Amino acid sequence: MAEPAKLVSALSNTDPAIPGLVWAFRLHGDGSAEALPIDQPIEFSHDGRLWLHFNLTDARVRPWIAGSTLPPLARELLLSNDTFQQLHVIDHCVYGVFSDLVREIDSPTEEAAFLRFAMTEHLLVSGRHHALCSAEATRRVLEGGYRVDNVAHLLEKIVDEVADTLDRMADKLGQEIDGIEERILADDTRPEMRRNLGRLRRTCVRLHRQLTGLRVLFHRLDQKNTDRLSPALRIHAGKLAQRLDGLDHDIVELRERSRLLEEELRFKNEEESNRHLHTLSIVTSLLLPPTLVTGIFGMNTKGLPLTEVETGFLWAAVLMASSVAAAYLFMRRTGIFK
Repeated sequence: MAEPAKLVSALSNTDPAIPGLVWAFRLHGDGSAEALPIDQPIEFSHDGRLWLHFNLTDARVRPWIAGSTLPPLARELLLSNDTFQQLHVIDHCVYGVFSDLVREIDSPTEEAAFLRFAMTEHLLVSGRHHALCSAEATRRVLEGGYRVDNVAHLLEKIVDEVADTLDRMADKLGQEIDGIEERILADDTRPEMRRNLGRLRRTCVRLHRQLTGLRVLFHRLDQKNTDRLSPALRIHAGKLAQRLDGLDHDIVELRERSRLLEEELRFKNEEESNRHLHTLSIVTSLLLPPTLVTGIFGMNTKGLPLTEVETGFLWAAVLMASSVAAAYLFMRRTGIFK
C-alpha cells in the first residue's frame, strides 16, 4: 500500500476542481478546522489533514476515487452498493460503512441510508447517496469552532453525531408514546391510536436494527489488536460502543412500551366491544316478550282473544308493556345488568 506521503503526492496531481465534492475541510495542527472552497483547487501537499465529503450519485466521482491511491479494498467499498454496516482495518487505513438517518431540509427522517468512508493518517474521504444527519451535523460543529486532533477523532465525532441524532429521535418517540399512554389511562381511546403505536413500534425496530449493527462493529474493533495502527488512526471503539449500548437499551425499552400499550389498547377495545354486545343483548332480551305478543296477535287465525273488544288494542299494548317489565325484573334479579 502507498505510504501517506505518496498518497498526498498522487492526489496533488488530480484535477484542480474535484468533481462531486460536497464540502472540504482542512484540519490544522492546533485542532481547528478550515472550510475550503469546493470550486477551487485544493492543495494536498499543505501541512494538515483533509476531510473530503462526496455526493456519490455524481457519476464523475467514480473516476476520481478509482484513480486515487487509497487501498484497492477501500476504493472498492466507497464505490460499492453494499447495504450493510461494516468496519475494516488494514495497515495505514480504516474504511467501512455506517448507517445513518436521511436528512430533510431542517430535520431528520425515519429513513436510513449509508455513509461510506476511507481514512488514512492525513485524509478522510466520505461519501453518501442521500443527505445524512451525521455528516451535516459534523460540518456545522466544525464551522462553529469544534477542534479535532486527528482524522480518527473526526470519525469518532461523525459516529457521535449518529448517536446524537438517534438519541433525539428516541426522545421524540418517547414523548409520543407518553402522550398515547396518558390518553389510554384516561380512557380517551381513538381508532388512530393503534395505528400510531404500530408506526412507533416499527420505527423502534428499525432504530434497534441500525444500532445493533453499529455497536457490534465497535465491540469487534475494541477486541481487535490495533497496536500496529498509528495513533492518528486509533478509534476509541470501547467508548463509542458503550454509548451505543446505552442508546440501544433505551430504544428497546421504547419498543417494549409501545408493544405493551398496543396490547392494553387492544384489551380496552375488546372491553368496549363486550360492553356494546352486553347492551345489545339486554335490549334484545327486553324486546323478545313484546315481539312474542305482537307475533301472537298478528296470526291470521280464528279464536284470537280481544278481537271483538273495543279496547282490545289497549289491552294488547298493556300486555306488551307488562311483558317488558316482567323481563326487566327477571334480568335485574338474576344480575344480568351487572
